[in-house]
Amino acid sequence: MFTIYDWFGYQLPNKERFQLIKEAGFDGVLLWWSDGFGRDCFGQNDYRKGPQIAREAGLFIENIHAPVQSENNLWLDNLDGETVADCYLQCIADCAEFGIPTMVLHLPNEDNPCNTLGLDRIKRITEKAEQLGVNVALENLWNLSNLAYVLDHVDSPRIGFCYDSGHHYRHYPKDDLLSMYGSRLMALHLHDNNGSYAQHGLPFDGTLDWSTIMKEIAGTDYSGATAIEAMNWDYKDLSVNEYLHKAFERAKRLETLKLRFEE
Repeated sequence: MFTIYDWFGYQLPNKERFQLIKEAGFDGVLLWWSDGFGRDCFGQNDYRKGPQIAREAGLFIENIHAPVQSENNLWLDNLDGETVADCYLQCIADCAEFGIPTMVLHLPNEDNPCNTLGLDRIKRITEKAEQLGVNVALENLWNLSNLAYVLDHVDSPRIGFCYDSGHHYRHYPKDDLLSMYGSRLMALHLHDNNGSYAQHGLPFDGTLDWSTIMKEIAGTDYSGATAIEAMNWDYKDLSVNEYLHKAFERAKRLETLKLRFEE
């Protein structure tokens, strides 16, 4: 199976966006679950309409990505901290309502180490996820100490790991994250480290060792889709159709590598 992050950089209504994703060959999408960053560019609150529109286009929803603008507040003992926790709890409820199996979220970064209150909030999130049967996949960014702390202290089949290849090699290139947390792998964000932002390029356009990455993924029990989380930041010369077809071709190359190591 092949999926792609739904907001890959072109300004399009969701109906057209999802139709083009399906026509390029993808089976499903990863949905951005917010109107933040101006992504509700057509003023239609489209992100909550996204699941229905995607399914009408023949796509399945692999996961949603929770909002990220206030992630570093999660451990704070104030209203801002409670607001972020409530947001994540609502996202879990939304997953249950819309029949989406997994939510991806960012933990606070290394400047904001987890505390007792923060762990209590994570436990509330865990209880909600267990109650509603929703997976919560914690993504690696510049947050390895918090990621490690939460995964070490929360033993639940509903709390797991979202492996982001670009963030891995940008922030912790010497740490073997898939060996450390591959047993809890719930989601993938596959992109290369090329481009003006040194991340979110199409696989094979940067310097990441994709043979090693896919071999390590093949060594886990992960059974989900090969998921592309690239942006068009450095592909502005490509039309949306050209970009999506290139992204699908790269996804197939990754899958071929993974299958080779599974044999």
